[in-house]
Amino acid sequence: MTDLNLNPHRRYNPLLDEWVLVSPQRNLRPWQGQNEAPATQAGLRHDPTCYLCPGNERSGGQSNPVYTSCYVFDNDFPALDMRAEVLNLDNEHSNLDNQYSGSFFNVKAAKGINRVVCYSPRHDLTMSGLSVKELEEVVHTWKAQFEELSALSYIDYVQIFENKGAVMGCSNPHPHGQIWAQQGLPTLIARTQAQLKKYFQNEQVPLLQHYLQDELRNQERVVYENENLVILVPFWAIWPFETLILPKQDLKNLLDFTTDITADFALALSKITRAYDAVFNCDFPYSAGFHQAPCDGLAHPEWTLHFHFYPPLLRSASVKKFQVGYEMLAEAQRDMTPEQSAVILRGLIV
Repeated sequence: MTDLNLNPHRRYNPLLDEWVLVSPQRNLRPWQGQNEAPATQAGLRHDPTCYLCPGNERSGGQSNPVYTSCYVFDNDFPALDMRAEVLNLDNEHSNLDNQYSGSFFNVKAAKGINRVVCYSPRHDLTMSGLSVKELEEVVHTWKAQFEELSALSYIDYVQIFENKGAVMGCSNPHPHGQIWAQQGLPTLIARTQAQLKKYFQNEQVPLLQHYLQDELRNQERVVYENENLVILVPFWAIWPFETLILPKQDLKNLLDFTTDITADFALALSKITRAYDAVFNCDFPYSAGFHQAPCDGLAHPEWTLHFHFYPPLLRSASVKKFQVGYEMLAEAQRDMTPEQSAVILRGLIV
């Protein structure tokens, strides 16, 4: 049988109905490209210049309280908005295309709410440096925010995510994430929704539940599991050390988290983020976040809540994977196989 760890091939991603090119033989090529110095932590428990630290003034002029655990506030520079000018956009632009021969100039209002979640008052900690109990508090905060925002009649989807590290576009090193709650479904969620719905209509079982059963039988890409959750490198992973956290139960959204699941999820976050830091002995950057059922008032038996980690580092703390050239013009591509990544990460779980 042809060894997939040595030969180029394509893998199908059923969540987005797209293919990924895997080229493991490219790991042998010499690297003379960009090497970025890894970001270093300043080691300050409190930075008087940081607009997220307790008691400091934010960039928008407001002052943070002297918070002692998780702290949530409305983003001072939101990407979504509920101002009257935004709400009027749909009416103002509804007939724009009538001036032209085709539907090339569609505009929709970007209605919604943006919030920032500070994980800790400590400026010098990232998720990997928080205790499991502190991470439980973060998960509780995510759940409470989802419960509040999903109950709003004009909110259809709540995206909870984190960008960690300057290389991922994070504008502040203080440990924090974001919540974007919006009207309508974002593009990638709509694509995933269509795929999950099609699979459920045919099989009467959520796609990711079937997929997890196969991964647990195979074990080749499983990195860690506890009573309620599994961390694995997806068969179709794009990023070198990409992982997916999946529940063993049929969970739709954060409201399905029990006390035990919350504790196990916090433990899983601790395990994988500490393993990431150990890969290249650095503060490992990533983008990460939940995908969960829309809160649009409809039943979604096709959905299974899951959590993505997308880290960019490829060969070392200073060499990252780029999505450029072929990836931008044709399809996603990776060098190291998901199975090779899983072996490395599995060996670093402690």
